[in-house]
Amino acid sequence: MQTRELFSGGPTVGAIGLGCMGMSWAYSPAERDDDRSVAVIRRAVDLGVTLIDTADVYGPFHNEELVGRALAGLAPADRERVTLATKAGLVARDRTPGKVPSRDGRPEHIKAACQDSLRRLGVDVIDLYQLHRVDPEVPLADTWGAMAELVEAGYVRAIGMSEVDVTELNGAAAIHPVATVQSELSLWTRGPLTDVLPWCARHGAGFIPFSPLGRGFLTGTLKAGSFEGKDFRAHNPRFGVDAMAANQQILDTVVAVAGRHGATPAQVALAWVLAQGDRVVPIPGTKRPERLDENAGAAGLVLPAADLATLDALPEPVGSRY
Repeated sequence: MQTRELFSGGPTVGAIGLGCMGMSWAYSPAERDDDRSVAVIRRAVDLGVTLIDTADVYGPFHNEELVGRALAGLAPADRERVTLATKAGLVARDRTPGKVPSRDGRPEHIKAACQDSLRRLGVDVIDLYQLHRVDPEVPLADTWGAMAELVEAGYVRAIGMSEVDVTELNGAAAIHPVATVQSELSLWTRGPLTDVLPWCARHGAGFIPFSPLGRGFLTGTLKAGSFEGKDFRAHNPRFGVDAMAANQQILDTVVAVAGRHGATPAQVALAWVLAQGDRVVPIPGTKRPERLDENAGAAGLVLPAADLATLDALPEPVGSRY
């Protein structure tokens, strides 16, 4: 596995990471299998997929426990290679499918959440602690200041932010360095390319794209109308029957590029994301070993400039992303 420096002065990780959310939350509960998920996480580390990402809200809480269980079973040398990332600041008070979690950026919540995450993960220190969302009801300086105090206290090695704009990044960076930014980025969600990714490049921050496979759309394996009610895609505008039909042009282009390189559509989608910067480390999620191996293989796929230009020219998708 090729490696990348996650952020300036930070750890070296595999160019492809692993997002663990879907093992516990948001997607079809019928496909969940804790033992298989534990095996996938351990297999990931064996492949060099060493950035492992979770959050307290996934489950809620179940995903951190699952990740903690998987990492506890690793040999010491393998465990040492892992960069463990988790998040706080979202609270799933209403677990109705499609219901967006509420935000809680109060310093007392962030500090308590960190202690709970340490316990569930079974660790003494978290490598990367991320603010899942900025709480508009709490001054960012208060929230970010509390996270900085966690670094000073030795509970956290570095802190990052998720789904933020440049104004928020500048405000946070004036208090404590922003090690990473985690936001959605894929061939059908490109907003961060305009200003957030350039900000990261200027400040030596890493960029961690979630949903780099378009929540599965860019793999070419999904069928419109096939999502059960507890799968959040059943309520997502981009996964409606008409929207998926309209977005087929995007997938067709990805499939065509993949065919020219003996690759899969998922590998092409990930290779495009990797090409967006030297400190870009996507975290595709999967619950299946065969998909994990496929995703890891994308790290070795370098697309020529002509194919990158073709992918860059793809139209905006039909349907909002939430």
